[in-house]
Amino acid sequence: MLDAILAQSRNTALIMGLIALIGLLLQKKSATDVVSGTMKTVVGFMVFNIGSAAMGTVVQTFTDLFNTAFGIEGVTTQVEVATGLALNTYGTEVALVMLLGFVMNLLFAKFTKFKSIFLTGQHFLYFACVIALIFIAHGSPTWITVILGGVILGFCGAALPSICQPYMNKITGADNLAMGHFNCIGYAFSGFVGKLIGKTKKDEAQKDSSSVNMPKFFELFRDFIFSVALFMVVLFYVAVIACVVNGHMDYVLEKAGNDIWFIYPFLQGLQFAAGMSVLIYGVRQFIAEITAAFVAISEKYIPNSKPAVDCPAIFPFAPTAVLIGFVGAFLGGLAGMAGMVALHSSIIMIPAAGICFFSGGTCGIFGNAYGGWKGALLGSFIVGIALTALPLILYPAFANLGISGASFPNVDYNIVGAFLNWILGLFG
Repeated sequence: MLDAILAQSRNTALIMGLIALIGLLLQKKSATDVVSGTMKTVVGFMVFNIGSAAMGTVVQTFTDLFNTAFGIEGVTTQVEVATGLALNTYGTEVALVMLLGFVMNLLFAKFTKFKSIFLTGQHFLYFACVIALIFIAHGSPTWITVILGGVILGFCGAALPSICQPYMNKITGADNLAMGHFNCIGYAFSGFVGKLIGKTKKDEAQKDSSSVNMPKFFELFRDFIFSVALFMVVLFYVAVIACVVNGHMDYVLEKAGNDIWFIYPFLQGLQFAAGMSVLIYGVRQFIAEITAAFVAISEKYIPNSKPAVDCPAIFPFAPTAVLIGFVGAFLGGLAGMAGMVALHSSIIMIPAAGICFFSGGTCGIFGNAYGGWKGALLGSFIVGIALTALPLILYPAFANLGISGASFPNVDYNIVGAFLNWILGLFG
């Protein structure tokens, strides 16, 4: 019955609006706030779709050029693009998994020892996509996808931040914040690497990253949109030049259309960054109202809970380690990509600037906590390899559903997702 109902209600923007409406009513907001918040959520999701469509077009163009140039399937590790593709077809399932995941997070925090309330709403959305797609790939009915997916998502939101907590306490000097970014396994691993380095070379390794003078150029990457634009411009030039060198000039001219072919890669990179800006604005708009409802509920009914916040919240504690982590993760991503090429993989995952900066930078802070700059660099480098290589596990299943050209890179998505994929495979 649920499958039949959902088949007739595929407008995810309205479903997101309904979720926000329920949340606002639970908070006993005024009629004006209820109407305003609901409308903002619906409009925010529509804006998200506009940005997603713009980015998807550019990614498809890049994929075509890359594949033509090198004769392989290149995939960007850009979670926003993959999420947009998933919501276009499976938005209803993803939205309901996310909603139930929020509810289950509160219940797990209330009745178990895992007290984190995951407040980074966009990561709940991304993880909901991963979980829902795995169930759908195995042919699960919608009601199973929503119920089991929501329970798994809620448990992960409450439990995964706990493995980072010892390092968070060391970094912040208190026990009042948790890590609300679904790369917790990667962050804890980076912190563990830092601890190993700190034990073996106490004299050198305990040197904090603040003692390292990073080139001023790297500070430009603190601007997320700039880093995305620069990275995509470089990738487009690599693909276009490779096409020209390998005798595909006609294909490049066809793609460029009325644009001058050697300026075309620059414009495409900027177009991608523009789409990213629109998408991020939309995400923040429609997630804000939904998250606020669960924050209010948790504050009222779960007094011992701990807010799990997005990774930039800890950047001020070790800003140089963020830059070291970005460099380490990017080098690790290139190493992972080189490994795929060397092993003749038919699919090549391409590291994305955003994931290298946010997840890599946070790995740098965790590695630095006990291992200084060496821990920051080594921890982020190893996790950078994982961010690029692990998506290979689930990508074939997602590609069969039409989610291709982009992937879900963070470690938690792929380790939890791979385990879930294996379990569902046992049941056929």
